[in-house]
Order: sequence, then C-alpha cells, then structure tokens
Amino acid sequence: MTLTPDQRLDVLNLLNHTDTRLGREAIDEVHRRTVVHGWSAEHWLLQRDGHLEGYALLSGGEHPTIEMCGGGFDEGLLHAVLKVHTCVDWWERDMRHTSGGTVLRMLQMMRIDLPAPLVEVPEGAILRTFEPMHDEDRWLEQNNLAFAHHPEQGAWQREDLAERTNEPWFDPSGFLLLEIDGQLAASCWTKVHELHPDRFGEIYVVSVHPDFQGRNLGRVMVSQGLAALRKKGVATAVLFVDQSNAVAKKLYESIGFRVGREDLLVRFTRTN
Repeated sequence: MTLTPDQRLDVLNLLNHTDTRLGREAIDEVHRRTVVHGWSAEHWLLQRDGHLEGYALLSGGEHPTIEMCGGGFDEGLLHAVLKVHTCVDWWERDMRHTSGGTVLRMLQMMRIDLPAPLVEVPEGAILRTFEPMHDEDRWLEQNNLAFAHHPEQGAWQREDLAERTNEPWFDPSGFLLLEIDGQLAASCWTKVHELHPDRFGEIYVVSVHPDFQGRNLGRVMVSQGLAALRKKGVATAVLFVDQSNAVAKKLYESIGFRVGREDLLVRFTRTN
C-alpha cells in the first residue's frame, strides 16, 4: 500500500517525536526513507480516537521483517501481522529480550567521544574523497567484495547507492577513499546526523578490499573517518557491528569504541 499524504505526514510526525523522546532514531534509516519518499510498502498504522499512536513497516519476502516506531514490542500488532504472514522477524531496539520468539541476530551500536587518535595513511597511498558520477562502480565493486557474505552490505547495486547519495544528508567530503597502486583498497563513508538534537556522527560504511586486508587499513580508515567527522564539529560518533563479528569488535574497541546499545532481531511464527 501507499500512504496517503495525510498519513505520511502523521507517520513522519510520530517518528520525529519518538526520535526526540528516545534520544535515538525511532526506526532504521531504510524504513524512514520509505516513509519520507512515500514509497509503496506494507504499512501498519495504529490509531485511537482519530490519532496515530503507533506505526510499523513490513519488508522482505519469505521471512519478512517488521520494525515498529520506537523499536518496542506490541503483542496486538504482532498478532494482527501473524494473521497475514505465517512468520515475521521483528527488530527490538535497545531492549532486553522479553517478548518471546527466537533471537536470530544482535547488532551492537558502539560509541566513541572525539577527538580520537589519528592513524596516518601508509606511505605511497592516496586518501581522497568520493567523486559523484565517477567513483560509483569502483566503490560498489570494492565494497561488495569486502562484504561478500554480509546479509545487507554485500549486494549493493547502483540504485542502492544512488538512493543514499541523493539524500539531503549526503556529503561527499565525508566519503573517504584510499587508493594504493591505482586500486581502490579501502573506504570509509561517514554521516553527520544534522537533525538529531545531539548532532552526532556515524561511521556509516567502512570496508577493505580482500586483496588489501591484513595491512591495518581498517584502523586507518576508521581513524581518518573520525578525524573527518571531528573537523565538522562532531563530538561523538557511532557505528553498528554484528555482535558475532569478533574481529571487527576487537578493532573498534582498540580504537576506543564502547557498546552503547544492543538491538535484537527476533523471529515469530504463527501458532495454529
């Protein structure tokens, strides 16, 4: 379904108010973009006395994923969804797992105060910023190879990249590329959450081409990304990492990141 103009505004107002109340995003970026652009999706709206009190968005195919505004758990909403779908995965944001179901995955949000120690670029390497209309294909190849086995990050297409680079928040000066011997070896894409009350930064995507792994380039790129955020006046930065990714977590902890939040992906199945 497609939200009507009035429904779209109501949902955006609910998301914005929930952002402020919780001090974090009410719903993930991909789902928010669906609302902002008025794209067709499976929208669930909870209304009482003519007022919108809850919102959720369902996406995906065989095992659809639902995320509710605020990341909370609403048993009534889940029951309604399971009348339509035999199985649904639910993101619980910043909560202890008390809703039943089976936990499939945990994402950890890690946080660091800036400035952080700077790791210099290796001798002979070239650090530069992303050039729109020039670097798209090279970056997609590098990123997708680096995340070949990642459930979200390893299969980006031109359209996926264009959606994000066309967003108002996109700033190519915060999208860093590292070239070695003429090849795109690593990258770090940063983002400033300008509309958030705390105006924090994010290491949005960081990756190293498989041919250049083992050279400490992940540390170099995260460090350079944090420096780029600091130059924009950002005092705090975050990133998201899969709890099972012990290698990445060890790297981020050694830089100074600490876990600030844990999000759970929980699967529910209809019981007849």
